[in-house]
Amino acid sequence: MNVVKQLNIIQKRINKEDADSAVQKLVSLMTSLKDLQKQENYFHSNRDSKQSELQAEISELERKITNDSDNENLSDGLHCSFTELIEKVNLMKKQLAARLRDIVAVRRQIDDLPCQSEVIQYERRLSELYAQIQGKHRQTRKYYATYNAFLEIKELMLKETSLLNSIISQFQEAFSSTDGRTKLVHSMEGIVKGSQQKLERVHVGLQEEERIRNDLKQRYAAAIGEQKRCYALLKAFQVSSSVHRMAV
Repeated sequence: MNVVKQLNIIQKRINKEDADSAVQKLVSLMTSLKDLQKQENYFHSNRDSKQSELQAEISELERKITNDSDNENLSDGLHCSFTELIEKVNLMKKQLAARLRDIVAVRRQIDDLPCQSEVIQYERRLSELYAQIQGKHRQTRKYYATYNAFLEIKELMLKETSLLNSIISQFQEAFSSTDGRTKLVHSMEGIVKGSQQKLERVHVGLQEEERIRNDLKQRYAAAIGEQKRCYALLKAFQVSSSVHRMAV
């Protein structure tokens, strides 16, 4: 009896211990569940915040990507503008090179031009050469005039000689009859008339030569006056140039 009681007591204690253990396990599980629920809530809340942060980061990245795209477009635009500027610069360089070549050519032409002293020397030398040429020209014209005069004298002398020979050959025959004398007189009158006409032509030519000579004298005097005026202007220009250089 006692043994049975003891067994019952032990069974009850075992059952009681199992219940307590189950309760403890249940309490432990409930605590774990609450912890898990807290963790879940924290996870959800943390997830939302992380999601917001990630969304913000995504937005920032999208903005950066957009900005990078804009920068790329801007870079492309700047590249195009830079290319155009390079082309313009190259074109301007070519134009500048052409302009420099023109300037160099002009400078060479300017360097080839004589200076003021050389111009004065050239002018004097040209004046001397012009005077020599004019002298040679007048001398040549004088020689030609003398030659032409001698040639005319020669022709006249030949004609006179021929006429005298004709008269001498026909003189005796002409005076042997009245008709012959009349023909001789008429022939002599024609000769005298022709000589007078030639003399008149020579006189007209002489007057024309005198007129040309007087005209040349007037032109020469005008040229001398113009030359003096040019020398005066050149002297004034030299003085003004010297004053200007001293002022600069």
